[in-house]
Amino acid sequence: MTPQEIQAQVGQVIGTSPWVEVTQERINTFADATGDHQFIHVDPDKAKLTPFGGTIAHGFLTLSLIPLLRTSSDCPRLDGIKMAVNYGGNKVRFLAPVRSGKRVRAHFKLLSLQEKRPGQWQEEIETTIEIEGEDKPALVAEWISQFFI
Repeated sequence: MTPQEIQAQVGQVIGTSPWVEVTQERINTFADATGDHQFIHVDPDKAKLTPFGGTIAHGFLTLSLIPLLRTSSDCPRLDGIKMAVNYGGNKVRFLAPVRSGKRVRAHFKLLSLQEKRPGQWQEEIETTIEIEGEDKPALVAEWISQFFI
C-alpha cells in the first residue's frame, strides 16, 4: 500500500496476528539470553507455590514478541520497503502475566504514520497483546518503527 493509503487508517485497528504459544522452552531460552533466571519464570515447582500457580513469561519476552506478531499479522505493508527498524516505545504497560503454555496474539491500532525524511517513514502503533481465554491483556504498548523505502 502507499503511505497515503495507510495514513487514511490512522485511529483504526489495522490488523491482528495469529496465535503464538508461549512455551516453557521459549521462556527458558529467553531466560538464558537475558540472564533473568528468576524462579517464577524457570522453576515450575517453586512457581506453583506463588499466586501465579506456575511459571510465567518475562514481561520483556512478551514485549519482544511484537516483531514476530506484527510480521505474521494481516496489517497492511508499505510498498517498496527496503529495511524496517524498531525505534522505541512511548508507553509500555504489563497488565497480566502470560502463563507458560498460553497462547497470545496482538491487535494493532495505527496511531500515526509520518515521513521523517524522503523515503523514511515513522509509524506509531498501539499494540495490545491478548491472552487466549483471559479478559485482561498481557500488555499494551505504543511502539514506534521506521521504514525505509
